[in-house]
Amino acid sequence: MLDIPLSVLDLATVASGSSPARALAETTDLARAVERLDYRRFWVAEHHGMPAVASSAPAVLLAHLAAATTNLRVGSGGVMLPNHAPLTIAEQFGTLEALHPGRIDLGIGRAPGTDPRTAQALRRSMVVDAERFPEDLVELIGYFTGAQSHPRAVPGLGERPEIWLLGSSLFSAQLAGLLGLPFAFAHHFSPRYTEPALDQYRASFRPIGQLDAPHAMVAVAVVCAPSSDRARWLAGPSALSLLWLRTNRLGPLPTPEEADAYPYTPEEQAIVDQATATHLVGDPEEVVVGLAALQARSGADELMVTTRVHAFEDRLRSFELLADHWSGGRDGPPGVSSPG
Repeated sequence: MLDIPLSVLDLATVASGSSPARALAETTDLARAVERLDYRRFWVAEHHGMPAVASSAPAVLLAHLAAATTNLRVGSGGVMLPNHAPLTIAEQFGTLEALHPGRIDLGIGRAPGTDPRTAQALRRSMVVDAERFPEDLVELIGYFTGAQSHPRAVPGLGERPEIWLLGSSLFSAQLAGLLGLPFAFAHHFSPRYTEPALDQYRASFRPIGQLDAPHAMVAVAVVCAPSSDRARWLAGPSALSLLWLRTNRLGPLPTPEEADAYPYTPEEQAIVDQATATHLVGDPEEVVVGLAALQARSGADELMVTTRVHAFEDRLRSFELLADHWSGGRDGPPGVSSPG
């Protein structure tokens, strides 16, 4: 197929009947597997207070995943900057880069990744100043480049991970371009802005950061199975979980049987249909055609897939089937400066 590398975004999914400990063990097994399958990156997302997500501490989890793999790039997809002091993130990811040089990605997001009360508990403050995000991001980068000399992140200077800005809007796209950073767009939950955001990113790009030219990755939800019917069956729990999330009924990821038996109202079905309209669910040929079309529309340099199904074996099989029908490499973005 296309010579566009594929990567994986994982949430350490806690399924019904499982536990956070089991979810983290399965995420570790998945990282080892996708390394063997030649995926380029394996990212985990920061979410808090969500019974179905165990990846609340990305830096801790990434240390474990990097130690469990050999060459796979591991990273955050992302760390939510409003929840943390920039110095703390710099020290955490400087440490990761020092321990696993050339393998760490620091993806930064500006949403809290949780509800207001949990966000308050994380920050110990009710004040959320969205206007500070660009300033905090520049401060964070400065700990790795030396522009921020006091206080000093140790490790930090000379131990720079590959820094990405994540986004689902034009704001983050423009900021990534202005700072010369690679940009990862969340097509899986903000599809109507995918192409406008990438256009904005490229138009705003200045080669003043770690890149000589724009480099964009698009994240997309995928369920791949031997047949279309099987894929749709496996995708049912993710759809129901999205409904629960949007209607504040949080819980572990349900089983396919639970999802199939759920009595959707017309209003609920409309919510689910809209939320999953751009998810790629099908057999390998259908999924690959869908990914190729998305890449052609967006001009993405890389694609990242996220798969939420109840059973770990089905999640692993989805990535195996996709890898078998796709080609790509592990080389980094062109023009990325070496860490330091």
